[in-house]
Amino acid sequence: MTHLPALVTLLTVLLLSGTMFIVGKMRGRHGIKAPATSGHPAFDRAYRVQMNTLEGAVMFLPTLWLAATYGFSGWAGIAGLVWVVGRVWYAWSYMKDPASRGPGFAVAMMAWVALLVMAAIGVCRALMLG
Repeated sequence: MTHLPALVTLLTVLLLSGTMFIVGKMRGRHGIKAPATSGHPAFDRAYRVQMNTLEGAVMFLPTLWLAATYGFSGWAGIAGLVWVVGRVWYAWSYMKDPASRGPGFAVAMMAWVALLVMAAIGVCRALMLG
């Protein structure tokens, strides 16, 4: 279980790469020339999924590694897997119908909050025992 956060990190990189690929595909399919960031609803949805996932990953990855480093490696890995599943669910739902993105977002957010709590407990405990 100590290597689970590393696997989650790789899965997150693959997720980010996948959203980037889909944006490029939609850009080509709908003739959206760079640097435009809107122009067709399918492209707009793909772009928002990519940006929202990137924004989430910026908070998720450090929190994952803080929780894993400060005493919660296994639980951090499990919460990380839940986050990845939630983000994939979010992306899939958003691409189909933006109004249906809520449940996937909620799952990912709950997993991130769990990681944040683990990271805070771990860091505080380390500071107190320091």
